[in-house]
Amino acid sequence: MKPDEEPELLKDMAPDEQSVSDYLCRNPDFFIRNARQVEQMQVPHPVRGSVSLVEWHMARQRNHIQQLEEEITLLMEQATANQQLFGQLLALQSHLAAAGSLQDMLERLHRWARGLGLAGATVRLFSEKWLLGAPSGFTGLGLSRQAFDSLRIQRFGRRQHYLGPLNGPELLLLLPEAKAIGSVAMSLMGEDEDLGVLIFSSRDKHHYQPGMGTELLQYLAGMLPELLTRWVSRQ
Repeated sequence: MKPDEEPELLKDMAPDEQSVSDYLCRNPDFFIRNARQVEQMQVPHPVRGSVSLVEWHMARQRNHIQQLEEEITLLMEQATANQQLFGQLLALQSHLAAAGSLQDMLERLHRWARGLGLAGATVRLFSEKWLLGAPSGFTGLGLSRQAFDSLRIQRFGRRQHYLGPLNGPELLLLLPEAKAIGSVAMSLMGEDEDLGVLIFSSRDKHHYQPGMGTELLQYLAGMLPELLTRWVSRQ
């Protein structure tokens, strides 16, 4: 055998990574039996060039612990935020349920939204699902499902919620009396999403954007139809 052929031959005889991994899994006490060799082993390091296998393992453990701590902190923050949101929604539900009329309830919802710094909150009901004609006095809440369908396809797709801007004709359809609306958060109401649409509006065009959380919308969209039936009958 020529000298320059020996390294290639040894390379061919070396076990592959999977074989080494399988061996270590079958022999978990390998590192205990070979502790001294393990302490002397060096592994590549992007900054220090190389470190001992023990140092490398400890660094991985520290990084893992730090990652776990960050995840736990995030979960605690989310839990606190969800608890605060749940408390606010319970208070709002009680406030709306105490309304003496439909107009009073809608005004309470609007004032709550204004208290959050929004332009307001609006409820539109699909005329085909509610008795809104005269002499009910609720005709202003009505919205043709046929007229809404093109907007729904364009903005909602298969989703229940939409967050973002609306163009002029869309705003005229949904919020004919509103002015200077920059963005909206909308949610379809009803188990089959066929009863109407709840709309929160903001003058800031960047306030509502796709990808934002929809927990509040989900809760209110599920709660409002039941409250509405106190004053408006379903078809």
